[in-house]
Amino acid sequence: MTAHAQGRFQVENMYCASCAGRVERALMAAPGVVEASVNLANQTASVRWAGEVGAGQLAKIITDAGYPASPLTQEDMPGRQAEDTAAIRRDTLISAALTAPIFLMEMGGHAVPAFREALHGLIGQQTALMVQFVLATLVMGWPGRRFLVHGWPALLRGRPDMNALVAIGTSAAWAYSTVSLFAPGLLGAGNAAVYFEAAAVIVTLILLGRWLEARAKGQTGSAIRALMELQPPTARVMQDGVWQDIAREDIRAGDQLQLRPGESVAVDAVVEDGRSFVDESMLTGEPIPVEKAAGDTVVGGTVNGAGVLTLRATAVGADTVLAGIARMVEDAQGNKLPIQSLVDRVIAWFVPAVLAVAAVTVLVWLIFGPSLSFALVTGVSVLIIACPCALGLATPTAVMVGTGRAAEQGVLFRKGAALQQLAEVKTVAFDKTGTLTEGRPDVTRIIVADGFQRDAVLADLAAVEAQSEHPVAKGIMRAAPGPIQTAERVQAVEGLGVMGRVQGREVLIGSARFLRDRAIAVDALEASAGEIAAKGQSAIFAAMDGQLAAVLAISDPIKPRAAALVRELTAAGITTAMITGDANATAQAVAQELGISDVHAELLPGGKVAALNALKANGNLAFVGDGINDAPALAAADIGLALGTGTDVAIEAADVVLVSGDPGKVARAIEVSHATIRTIRQNLFWAFIYNVALIPVAAGVLYPITGLLLSPMLAAGAMALSSVFVVTNALRLRRA
Repeated sequence: MTAHAQGRFQVENMYCASCAGRVERALMAAPGVVEASVNLANQTASVRWAGEVGAGQLAKIITDAGYPASPLTQEDMPGRQAEDTAAIRRDTLISAALTAPIFLMEMGGHAVPAFREALHGLIGQQTALMVQFVLATLVMGWPGRRFLVHGWPALLRGRPDMNALVAIGTSAAWAYSTVSLFAPGLLGAGNAAVYFEAAAVIVTLILLGRWLEARAKGQTGSAIRALMELQPPTARVMQDGVWQDIAREDIRAGDQLQLRPGESVAVDAVVEDGRSFVDESMLTGEPIPVEKAAGDTVVGGTVNGAGVLTLRATAVGADTVLAGIARMVEDAQGNKLPIQSLVDRVIAWFVPAVLAVAAVTVLVWLIFGPSLSFALVTGVSVLIIACPCALGLATPTAVMVGTGRAAEQGVLFRKGAALQQLAEVKTVAFDKTGTLTEGRPDVTRIIVADGFQRDAVLADLAAVEAQSEHPVAKGIMRAAPGPIQTAERVQAVEGLGVMGRVQGREVLIGSARFLRDRAIAVDALEASAGEIAAKGQSAIFAAMDGQLAAVLAISDPIKPRAAALVRELTAAGITTAMITGDANATAQAVAQELGISDVHAELLPGGKVAALNALKANGNLAFVGDGINDAPALAAADIGLALGTGTDVAIEAADVVLVSGDPGKVARAIEVSHATIRTIRQNLFWAFIYNVALIPVAAGVLYPITGLLLSPMLAAGAMALSSVFVVTNALRLRRA
């Protein structure tokens, strides 16, 4: 299999969805690129490519398409965004300062005729027009230059974008006004008119809209930036036998750190000495501090309580949990939702269609309208009002805010598409152990067969289980008397049990089926196993040298919020099910207590996948699990949700990671997905309605009936406000 590299690129000069589409198409046409997704909201491109292609080559491909690009690191983002916002702010203020006199001269004269008469009496009409020409030319050539240098080349390449629409519209207004001022005879009698104020105001209003948009977009990633900023800039590190404060960036894995009361943890570490309570709410959303002692792990950004801890750094820089969360969320933000495909299809022909509509508008009014200048005004209005900025921003801004808000609540979407799929879920299936239950099973009772001793059996079982990662193994080890012996030839049989040799004895522990498959009868203790299962506990059988030795009662308490979660999902019309490898009687007892009626028990990992496929008949299916044996089911479900307290294998197979072990986060994930998709649909609705409703008005269809004609200045204002509305509406998700 060919190895693939992944990277992100900062892309400049993308102003509308058609720009993003062109960058994406250029990347997908490049040799070796297998996946590319462009995010208009944060001006980035996420690319996956074959290893023989370099990041520099891909950046050049994007640049050659007309959009300067460079490889991007996680640390670059805030600085780049701040620079972009500062530049657009500067240009907006310059444009506004140059436009204000033009606007006052022209529009003030329309509103107050006495003002115009006084102005013309003071400096003369021709001088006033010359001042407007100079100022409008400065606006076009200075802050408005960005539209010309990007718009005209895009048009000449046959790939017009928003900049092209603005460039054509403002250039037409400026050129017509210039000819009217210096050579009116070329236009014919009665056609000379100046629209310098229209050209200048259009540039200013669009720049203002972009400035407001840039400020708002800067807030869409605030949740992730806030998480990253929780790590303190310095930490106390043991160097040359003394504690010294050093920069966080200089800490290395293996360094010894001292964490004093009230301080934040700088990097991921393990506790070597001391005892304290650490507030992990920024990571898990859980308000109750967690006790930490020697051997426990702490995560960068969490806050220490009253104790002093000595730590050993285990992960620094890009390897920390917080850095991983940021990468995960950024990857999700860079992916496209299925709903975006409709927008992409529309935008592919939208700008060329607008150019055609503007041309037809000018032609029609040249034939039927009162004057050449009237035709010009309608054509410019169509070009300006139809810029598809709002359409391009509708989805990515909502995804950025939604995934950021989810991360604040301990829900990490590893794939952006999971946001939409989770909102459409009809059934949620749960694993039992470690998901609905605590995953910390304890031995509550042991019933031994004739001829066996309780402590001896437990000692042999603990020796075998010491080499297992299963939660039950830890419970048996805790119950064992004395030091744990060493077992040989330990072999686990997935989903059934484990076997090994302890001091020459063959030891087996697992399900009744596990023993029966090895010709070991369990009849003598089957009744006891039934009594154990009836109490909601798991019955585990043990055998020594081919003889049934004992049955153990394993109790795994139900998590406090599990029952409330099931009730909440049921109230929302979502069906719940349990899919587990545990005994049927135990699973039924737990399900009854939680209110789950659909139970699939005694399943191997492959059986879980088959059960999931059967449940998919009811609609989109989500599966929630935490163990290694849940990985196939997590991958097979429409949406896989893994508890962050589970195994790395399960987390890698999932689409959504719930940072804490609280299953209640499932409801929060679904809520965030519903809110995000609802916001996207609102944004798309208003963006489409805006263009559908106002393009005909700009073209002058109401003029013959009402005498109403939309001026280019109002068109520019409406276009700018539509983009600001979309981004602002997405920002409401921060309060979800």
